[in-house]
Amino acid sequence: MPSVAEDKAITAAARADKDAQPLTPAQLKAMVPMKALRGRPKSDNKKLLVSVRYSPEVVAYFKSTGDGWQSRMDGVLQRYVHRHSKQA
Repeated sequence: MPSVAEDKAITAAARADKDAQPLTPAQLKAMVPMKALRGRPKSDNKKLLVSVRYSPEVVAYFKSTGDGWQSRMDGVLQRYVHRHSKQA
């Protein structure tokens, strides 16, 4: 770590260089770790990761509908649950 005198000298040199200005307190406060910016955004509708076995015909059908087939499959199952939970 630099001493107080060295820190002042470094800061003065940085302020003298118009291309290398120190960050303002507001800029420092607005910074976010890169780790927080990676990956998919967090969903409000969290889903569970499970291992399930389906018949080959069911998987082949949904895959044949193109990208997003897993979400469509989830939608079909959600509608089934919705319909059948009202009857109970």
